[in-house]
Amino acid sequence: MIWEYLSLTRIYTKPKGMNPDYEDPVILSSKKRTVEDFCTRIHKDMLKQFKYALVWGSSAKHKPQRVGKEHELEDEDVVQIIKKI
Repeated sequence: MIWEYLSLTRIYTKPKGMNPDYEDPVILSSKKRTVEDFCTRIHKDMLKQFKYALVWGSSAKHKPQRVGKEHELEDEDVVQIIKKI
């Protein structure tokens, strides 16, 4: 209820080959909750290496869904970022 009142969104990270980290979510404003905002929140240079993201949760049509930077995330989604090599 507090998360809704403050208009905050919890996004969990998932390192490749590991389970999602539910202990330490990335907190985003409900107004800025795209994959691009998520990447910028983690590290400012991450967008330069961004290839696509895999998303699990209510914003994904299937689990996992491959998405681009414009995808709108929802509360408690899990995101795995795939970087360019």
